[in-house]
Amino acid sequence: MLKYILIFLFVFHAPSSFADTKETYRQLSIFNEVYNRVKDQYVEELTDKELVEKALNGMLQALDPHSSYMNEEVYKEMQMDTSGTFGGLGIEITTDKGFIKIISPIDDTPADKAGIQAGDYITHLNGESVVDMNLKEAIDIMRGEVGTPITITIIRGAEEPFDVELVRDTIKMASVKHRVLNNVGVLRVSTFNEQTTSGLKDSIKELEESENPPIGYVLDLRNNPGGLLTESVSVSDLFLEQGEIVSIRGREKKDVQVFSAKKGDLINKKPLVILINEGSASASEIVAGALQDHKRAVLVGESTYGKGSVQSIIPLKNDGAIRLTVSKYYLPSGKSISQVGVTPDIEIAEGSDDFRINTDTDNQLDYALKLLNG
Repeated sequence: MLKYILIFLFVFHAPSSFADTKETYRQLSIFNEVYNRVKDQYVEELTDKELVEKALNGMLQALDPHSSYMNEEVYKEMQMDTSGTFGGLGIEITTDKGFIKIISPIDDTPADKAGIQAGDYITHLNGESVVDMNLKEAIDIMRGEVGTPITITIIRGAEEPFDVELVRDTIKMASVKHRVLNNVGVLRVSTFNEQTTSGLKDSIKELEESENPPIGYVLDLRNNPGGLLTESVSVSDLFLEQGEIVSIRGREKKDVQVFSAKKGDLINKKPLVILINEGSASASEIVAGALQDHKRAVLVGESTYGKGSVQSIIPLKNDGAIRLTVSKYYLPSGKSISQVGVTPDIEIAEGSDDFRINTDTDNQLDYALKLLNG
């Protein structure tokens, strides 16, 4: 079986010269040798399918944390998740340093209510170590019947590891909420899905047409793991009159796509503060970075996650797919977000360990309200 796999790989992307051909064969022969050693001598017997999937996963995950291989089962689960409602704990995760890292908890989910924070590392699931566990394996363990418990072991900063028991629930991705505090309109955006821009428009319209319109706005993007690029562009455009919002640059120099704002500031140039933290990623970073570069908003909080790359889902003939990083985001200033993130104009720590969004103990929101009220 392996012989045919290697022949397919070689024919599918044939080298451009004899020297390349020779080197390609040499590398594939090394792969062949390792494959056979593992197949014959590894402590546990593995099928060809298992070995090939592990090889594909290893190749892709070694490129960056966001590229991965999905077999047929995982690909179907991914498609199910994007529908907007699913069962689980309510956390966006990635792999990092051999552990599972939490990008951010989702608002009003078991993880959020239990105090899970962006940047936490999961070391064990129900007592089982996650060292070198891939995302699919971790997700399989965390998912389960609604109402059933799971214990996760967390490392947070320099603290000792501690256990948190969560009860699985149906996760519904609410996109936009709004309220008024101290004459300020607070717009909470928890994700960037198909309803985000329309939800923000509706919220702003309701606030602007109220008896006492807000004197300014807070756009709360904390613990927002991102979502659709198109929504990040259209949300940024709500507050800009003109100029570049973001550009996407691929492998080739000619592979550049630029997104720009159209005329029309929905809040009529009223002051705007954006709240960010380590859980703000991807689309959140585009919005925050673009509005900061245009000096349209003041950023308050902590540096963002640094997820500034674009992944394509490429279906395969086996009904699986690969998630492959194909380009990177660049802000109007030309800065790449990738692995760097967006730095706030005013750095304010979250405060205490029991910090929760939309509660009374919110140093960042309190600061933003005072800033807008002079």
